Amino acid sequence: MFETKEYKGTKEKNYPIVIKQLDALLYDEPDVIANLSNASALLNQFLDEVNWVGFYLWKEDELVLGPFQGLPACVRIKSGKGVCGTAVAENKTQLVADVHQFPGHIACDAASQSEIVVPILKDGEIFGVLDIDSPIKNRFDETDQKYLEEFVKTLEKYL
Repeated sequence: MFETKEYKGTKEKNYPIVIKQLDALLYDEPDVIANLSNASALLNQFLDEVNWVGFYLWKEDELVLGPFQGLPACVRIKSGKGVCGTAVAENKTQLVADVHQFPGHIACDAASQSEIVVPILKDGEIFGVLDIDSPIKNRFDETDQKYLEEFVKTLEKYL
């Protein structure tokens, strides 16, 4: 059983704990949807000042909404469109300090001000993205990027 943990200290101290928790949550569970659901819930519980945490999965040449925590969201996103589609097209994490300055941003939640999107790979091919939004500008930094990329690498072991 999972217990809520109060995270104290720096991001550098806490992110490795969350990554270990993810590994323990996913260990020996083969169902991808269950694993993505637990991963989004874990991040939502861990991260402060976020309003959406979840996944979009690559299906038939577009991203389709997957497990998430937050308000209802856009269901389909084409490659190259918005922050998530750009992450897929470039196969690169998108760290966006102000979504209103991002060309072609797709506003699923009007409260979102900043966003980070990390591509997820399976067997070297795009599987989907981890998408996290915040109602605060400049919420995410290079430390978040580093550890969220590590979080995704751990997740990729269970796809």
